[in-house]
Amino acid sequence: MSLTRAGLVAERATRAFWPLCTVVFVVLAPLMFGWQDRWPLEVFWTFAIASLVAICATVIWGARRFRWPSRAEATARLDASLPGRPIAALSDRQAIGSGDADSEAVWQAHVARMRRASEGARAVPGDLRVSRNDPYGLRFIALLFFVCALLFGSVLRIGSVATIAQGGEALATGPVWEGWIAPPAYTGKPTLYLADQPPGPLAVPAGSDITLRLYGEVGALTVTETVSDRTEEIPPASEPQQSFTVASPGILSIDGPGGAAWQIEVIADAAPEVALSGEIEADAMGELSQPFTASDDYGVETGVATIALDLDAVERSYGLAVAPDPVEPLVLDLPMPFGGDRAEFEEALIDNLSQHPLANLPVTLTLTVTDAAGNEGSSAATPLTLPGRRFFQPMARAVIEQRRDLMWSHDNGPRVARVLRSISYLPEDIFTNDTTYLRLRQIIRRLESFNESGLSEENEAELVQAMWDLAIQLEDGTLADARERLRRAQERLEEAMRNGASEAEIAELMDELRAATDDYMQMLADQMEPGEDGTDQPDMSENSTEMSQDQLQAMMDRIEELMQEGRMAEAQALMEQLNQMLENMRITQGDGQGDGPRTPGEQSMQDLADTLREQQELSDDAFRDLQRQRRPEQGQQPGQQGQQPGQPGQGQQGQQPGQQPGQGQQPGQPGAPGQPGGEPQEGQGGPGQPGQDGESLAQRQQALRDELNRQRGQIPGIGGEEGDRAGRSLDRAEGAMDRAEDALRDGDLGGAIDRQAEALDALRDGMRALGEALAENDQQPGQGQAEGEARGDVQPSRRDPLGRQLGNSGQFGSDENMLQGEDTYRRAEDLLNELRRRSGEQDRPQVERDYLNRLLDRF
Repeated sequence: MSLTRAGLVAERATRAFWPLCTVVFVVLAPLMFGWQDRWPLEVFWTFAIASLVAICATVIWGARRFRWPSRAEATARLDASLPGRPIAALSDRQAIGSGDADSEAVWQAHVARMRRASEGARAVPGDLRVSRNDPYGLRFIALLFFVCALLFGSVLRIGSVATIAQGGEALATGPVWEGWIAPPAYTGKPTLYLADQPPGPLAVPAGSDITLRLYGEVGALTVTETVSDRTEEIPPASEPQQSFTVASPGILSIDGPGGAAWQIEVIADAAPEVALSGEIEADAMGELSQPFTASDDYGVETGVATIALDLDAVERSYGLAVAPDPVEPLVLDLPMPFGGDRAEFEEALIDNLSQHPLANLPVTLTLTVTDAAGNEGSSAATPLTLPGRRFFQPMARAVIEQRRDLMWSHDNGPRVARVLRSISYLPEDIFTNDTTYLRLRQIIRRLESFNESGLSEENEAELVQAMWDLAIQLEDGTLADARERLRRAQERLEEAMRNGASEAEIAELMDELRAATDDYMQMLADQMEPGEDGTDQPDMSENSTEMSQDQLQAMMDRIEELMQEGRMAEAQALMEQLNQMLENMRITQGDGQGDGPRTPGEQSMQDLADTLREQQELSDDAFRDLQRQRRPEQGQQPGQQGQQPGQPGQGQQGQQPGQQPGQGQQPGQPGAPGQPGGEPQEGQGGPGQPGQDGESLAQRQQALRDELNRQRGQIPGIGGEEGDRAGRSLDRAEGAMDRAEDALRDGDLGGAIDRQAEALDALRDGMRALGEALAENDQQPGQGQAEGEARGDVQPSRRDPLGRQLGNSGQFGSDENMLQGEDTYRRAEDLLNELRRRSGEQDRPQVERDYLNRLLDRF
């Protein structure tokens, strides 16, 4: 009962005094933030009176609505929460049937049931909801203000209200002061409250604004300062409010009761710095890219690049021999970061200035940056040749050269007209269509007309633009079709990569790309001018890379293979690499030979590569013989190989390494095993016996071992760990070859194949170690090596059965990443499942199933 009555008290108090709580929260929030310390007295007293009135009004409003709940009201609230109102039933009296025993028994049973129901009564909580009275949620807004004040303010600040109320009159009339130092906004530094700064040295940024306010009797406090350098309109030292800007170091003092003095030190704004961070780069279309870095203590605001003609560096010949017309320096805005800190950053100036008069001429480049304070910083004038578009078509280059001469000086007008007329003397041998020829004739007539009447700036601009358009038409007229076909083929292939094309569509698109690439390269080759140097000729730097037609075709084969395997991300990356190579391609001539005689190290690598290839061929021949022995039903008998036609019964003696197998006796020759009337010859036998085939393979193995021994003696002396490892690996290879030879002579083809595999692995390890040792001794094999030599180039024919490229030192994939991309584990699982599926197919040859089982046992 008591708890229910307490809930009623809380409910009625909440509904009556929630406006009072709202007003109190709103009043306390600014006081806890300390706003009263910054307000003028008028504002403070206005706020205090308004707050007092609001509090009194809400107290009266709440008191009139609050009514203390009685015990009966609490009992009624509790009884209403129970079914059947049992508490009220207990106080009832029997109205009729009081003398009837049965009626009284029924009544007593009813009272007992109500008593049991009342025993389960629980206190009823008060209803504290006031949403109906506060539809706009004002109480929550006031609570939010109060919570923010608790988090970011202090309750202790409310105590200053009493100080202000007691000494308000003294504050308004007494000698007190306030002051602020506001640094420039671009510095990002906070405003300093001068009263919080201890007297003595005080460092502030240059350009800071100082504001002082003096309260009390005029003249009680005065200001002395030597930091503003003011010479005009200096206010009196006792002026109640003063403002000035810090221009130089000096003294700031407030003289009088409670005054202070500071030695102001000025933090100078340093000039920004800018410098080139790399060499200027340009593509074939003339778009330049110049990286640079800039920094400042507070941040760089703007920057410009000034490009001026370097007249002393110009080769004064032909049209450049005359004095040039004045050319204003070219000024470009430097790119600035869109966001982030500009105190230190790196950007790149990107533009295409191919049509500017300074294009392809020596210039000086100067970068200048400015900060918010107006300070400037410049880089040193860097001499360079301003990049422009490169022209390869001879007629287009001639037109561009005369255009340059015309922009160089108006005095070149007659000369340019004569040159253009002379180079177009036989148009049928130069121009591929009449349109370009007629445009050139029109330019010549216009130029000759202007030369007679005087070449003005407007006439020059007209001719210069016409000559540029003609050069573009001449250049793109020969390359446009091929380049456009190549671009369309690349776009269609990229669209197929994104949408997932079928294998037939991929093959069709790749054929289209190959044809377009061939046409484009043929067009470049037709326009190649070896040995000619000029401003529009592409530079061949030491970083250039040579690539043959076969290597380009191999890259496209790899793209097609990746697309068919569903590895579109890798295909897209390789496609982008191919695009970059084609865009920057330059056709060069060559004799197809190496760069010179091989060094001993290169020759050794070449010989080992040949031995590796021949050992692989020998192992393949042994494996085929093993298959023929285990599958005689295919019509080829053991011992068939190894005899020359027309030489029955004679094995092939003295076969040199590298000689192709299979040059043995043909079926139908006299004395051939398996033919009617043929008898086994001496030295021939069945499977597992040292027959004629075995002798031939063993002799080849012996020749390879002898050749390897000879090559080891010719390897240049190389020390170090890698050289020792190469020697040990070649020792293992020679020992494995010797054991393979013995197995071949014994007819154990299976054991011979295993030993030959060991020899192959040892040879690869030895070649890899030898290559690393040669690299450490600056004897790394270079270009011009044979196909079998270790190299990292992409070649279509140099792949292992799993499609991996032949790696360094002839190694097939042991150091290569077979699986690339994010689906590595899925691909590995697919390969393993495929091995299991094939090993379980009973119709496959037993030798193949044994090989698959060995793979499964290993992995």
